[in-house]
Amino acid sequence: MDILDLTITQLHDGFVKKQFTSVEVTKAYLDNIKKTDSEIGAYLSVTEDLALAQAKKADKIIASKKDFPSLTGVPCSIKDAILVEGEKCTAGSKMLENYIAPYDATVIKNLKNNGAVILGKTNMDPFGFGSSTENSAFKVTKNPHDKTRVAGGSSGGSAASIAANEACYALGEDTGGSIRQPSSFCGVVGLKPTYGAVSRHGVFAYGSSLDQIGPMAKTVEDAKIIFKVIFGKDPLDATSVDYKFSNQESSMKGMRIGVPKEYFAKGLDPEVEKIIKNAINRAKENGAKIVDISLPNLKFALACYYVIAPSEASANLARFDGIKYGLSEQAGKDLLDVYVKSRGKGFGAEEKRRIMIGTYALSSGYYDAYYKKAEEVRQLIKQDFQNVFEKVDVIFCPVSPVPAFKIGEKADDPLLMYLADIYTISLNLAGLPGLSLPAGKIDKLPVGLQIIGNYFEENKILSVAGLMEKMLL
Repeated sequence: MDILDLTITQLHDGFVKKQFTSVEVTKAYLDNIKKTDSEIGAYLSVTEDLALAQAKKADKIIASKKDFPSLTGVPCSIKDAILVEGEKCTAGSKMLENYIAPYDATVIKNLKNNGAVILGKTNMDPFGFGSSTENSAFKVTKNPHDKTRVAGGSSGGSAASIAANEACYALGEDTGGSIRQPSSFCGVVGLKPTYGAVSRHGVFAYGSSLDQIGPMAKTVEDAKIIFKVIFGKDPLDATSVDYKFSNQESSMKGMRIGVPKEYFAKGLDPEVEKIIKNAINRAKENGAKIVDISLPNLKFALACYYVIAPSEASANLARFDGIKYGLSEQAGKDLLDVYVKSRGKGFGAEEKRRIMIGTYALSSGYYDAYYKKAEEVRQLIKQDFQNVFEKVDVIFCPVSPVPAFKIGEKADDPLLMYLADIYTISLNLAGLPGLSLPAGKIDKLPVGLQIIGNYFEENKILSVAGLMEKMLL
């Protein structure tokens, strides 16, 4: 087996048995990035010097210890919204084209403390505004399975880097499906944790009540290894939660799996439906009990999300004014002119669109009609899920209504693009965890099964996903 095909677990075993060194593995990944990434466009910056320095340090740890963390010496990629000290962090926007991170995000500190090797920063829609990584100010990331199609978004670069063997694993960030949807399109495993399970300190915010960092990997086991390193309470993030993750060994026998009728309605590609229903049937054959459920307020989720998310985005992006950091057009005749010119040049069309929508929804006279109403609907969506989790253990449904679509196919129609997140955004509104698991292919295009769990039940989701992974191989 090629060294680039190995999982975290396999690389760790290889390091233990002294079959290869971290420097050798890291150089193999760096060589492959040089060879293939001009075509894929997964990376915005490759941190070769950092990666080789970390690999050398990892090799010293491996040589001196019998027992060392599973991530030691294993190369990864990082979504470019997450700060890595001393490296560029653009968030996919011209506004931050030359911004150098002054410190590490908490998740990066956790990875470094466990011996990770960081290969580079991956492409994304600016500040997470998109479902295809076509809005990036710098390049379009292509799907490694079919280069005429998108990799998904906004963590498209992270998903593509794993699928193209340009990283062993990655960190993504999910505001409305930005880990799960590109994972589905690129055929990798992606976990969006419960809101608050992972610190958001050191991450450029999109929607502060929606954002969550999570792992993207080749296998469920790898995703679990990464999650166990990054989750937990952080004194620098008041929304992070202290909870205990315990390994759970589940059995399909007697597992109650909810199948929401709203996810199998008009708009779902028949081939995608067939693959998801096949996965559900496999679970049933192995002893799971399939329960038909309903989430009646799900039909309002898209409208609800596209009031709340742009509102929070408009508030978060107010800090980019051309004064404190980021792009600054200093040739203005007064302070207002500096603001207008800096923001006009630094923000692209989608950033401006979401700022305008959000500012309008929060403005005097419209706040109650839009933002407040959306928050009320959000509570109804949360309640729907809570009612359902009294009857079932997990929920199975598609990640996306379609496989990866053609590059440019939806670029000129924002509403059509927003619909790409229709099956994922409800989890961010409710704060629930969800995982995308490769479940099959239409021709050569991967399709993901979405596994949803109750709050802080990542252990259950990962356990069920591990069982399903074996059944669907």
